[in-house]
Amino acid sequence: MPEEDEQYLESLGLDWETVKVGETRWLVVHDWPVPPGYNHATAMAGLILPASYPDGPIDMVYFHPHLSLNSGKNIKNLTSHQFDGKDWQQWSRHRTGANPWRAGVDNVSTQFLLVDYWLVREMPGVAA
Repeated sequence: MPEEDEQYLESLGLDWETVKVGETRWLVVHDWPVPPGYNHATAMAGLILPASYPDGPIDMVYFHPHLSLNSGKNIKNLTSHQFDGKDWQQWSRHRTGANPWRAGVDNVSTQFLLVDYWLVREMPGVAA
């Protein structure tokens, strides 16, 4: 993992770890803050770091335990994913042509900025 990623993760003050399962390398951040309005105040947030990272893009985010909105509003494009003996909630969210992965610019910190945006965007009354 690039040094800038480790520095960013350390700056969060949260426990984190990387776990390799077969050829898949996960980054798991414990106690990721979840905005008010969800069923949990914190959750483990996981990213799959592809073999091509940091040049290749990080895609999606995974949460454990599963998140839901207190309002009852449905969160779309969710699936379950087994990892490390836990049932993770995969949020199918992707970069777009308007917001592509920029090798040499984007990294773990910019992916987590998107994660926070995705969490807020799901809140009732928030425009996409």
